[in-house]
Amino acid sequence: MIAFELIVDTPVDLEITGKFVAPSSDWIHLSRILQDYELIVMTEGVLYLAGDKTHFTVSKGEYLLLPPYTKQYGYQSSNCSFYWLHFKSPDGIKITDINGHTQNREDNKLLLPQYGSLKSLEKIIVMMKQLQDSVRGYNQKTLNNYMATVILCELYNQVFQSEHNPVKKTKQEQLYNDIVDYIKWSRSEHIKVSQIAAYFGYNEKYLSHLFTTISGISLKQYILQQKMELAKFLLSDTNQNVSEVSLQLGYKDCHNFMKSFKKIVGLTPTDFRNAYAKRLLFYE
Repeated sequence: MIAFELIVDTPVDLEITGKFVAPSSDWIHLSRILQDYELIVMTEGVLYLAGDKTHFTVSKGEYLLLPPYTKQYGYQSSNCSFYWLHFKSPDGIKITDINGHTQNREDNKLLLPQYGSLKSLEKIIVMMKQLQDSVRGYNQKTLNNYMATVILCELYNQVFQSEHNPVKKTKQEQLYNDIVDYIKWSRSEHIKVSQIAAYFGYNEKYLSHLFTTISGISLKQYILQQKMELAKFLLSDTNQNVSEVSLQLGYKDCHNFMKSFKKIVGLTPTDFRNAYAKRLLFYE
């Protein structure tokens, strides 16, 4: 797979950004020649998009990065939605083959594979929403350029997170990772520590101690943090009201949800949504 080596001594030049929602199930991406780099971050469905002669299938939680002068066109109907941004690099971008590439971390360089999965889609979406709010709210090109660069830095860190922080292949580490995955896929439910302990067949006290030792925070606190990450995503990317978000996260009492959100995030759900309210939505 090819990758793009980007120098970030100076920020990239943001051209345009937005969110796209397919108007119907038979929508097909238009055909064009890209004039700059385009980053696509999928939020729903599957995008069937070709870049020159390569056909990509990009699903929710995945991204695609296409370079300038690429012939871009849809090859199959796509009922989907995604965030996108177009940018150029004043320092140029080197195209390289990532296979067999040794990733030496350098603070001024990003190595971005053309296609991949995100470890935290919600975090990227919140950052994309913040960028769009800045584009609409402020006419400051430098600010927007830096915000776009920060998104690319976050993408880089998510892609190479496991390489920079190798997972210890121990039974305890594997159990920890299994718990993290379980919470990720169950965070819209009312999860309890006792429920997780029963699911994995361990003593509740032992499991809590093991999780705290590895992560540095309690299992109960981690569950709450993950729920609030999902809440931030729903507040940023949907038009659900606070009560609907609360119910989706498994809260029976909306006031308890709002109290927890304020404690973790530092803002009320409404204040968080209003802080970055200017999403750029496209249907064509």
